Amino acid sequence: MAESISLLSDASREAQYRSLLPQLSSLLEDETDLIANLANVSAVLKEAFGFFWVGFYLMKDGELVLGPFQGPLACTRIALGRGVCGAAAVQRETLVVPDVELFPGHIACSSLSRSEIVVPMVKNDQILGVLDVDSEHLAHFDHVDADWLAEIVAILVKKHW
Repeated sequence: MAESISLLSDASREAQYRSLLPQLSSLLEDETDLIANLANVSAVLKEAFGFFWVGFYLMKDGELVLGPFQGPLACTRIALGRGVCGAAAVQRETLVVPDVELFPGHIACSSLSRSEIVVPMVKNDQILGVLDVDSEHLAHFDHVDADWLAEIVAILVKKHW
């Protein structure tokens, strides 16, 4: 198991993701505990990109329940269809929101969050949870984040479900 992650400085976001993916795979390879792996992925993404908030919500009893995260205090439970996380879970597709204030029904866990990306964790059309990433900057996320975060989620889903 990797005990540290090598971060690229002054590299494009895509280059940073490309460097991180094999390191994350190595980090997750021998660990069988879901919570430990979600916690480490949250920490690595927060450290690598300086995102405002990074974490997971897991499906429990028909709603999204807060899992491991890095960042300030978060909403504990999110109903399906509610906010960006709930919408991504219902639609089973990644949502990139350039300005959260313009998203109908946005849940403001923190007034400092300005943009958001949510990647659903799906297997056999069953929603398992979501990876939620917030930024304090408008329009912070794009297709590069969507593609690479989906790769990271796919690794987690394959390993744990």
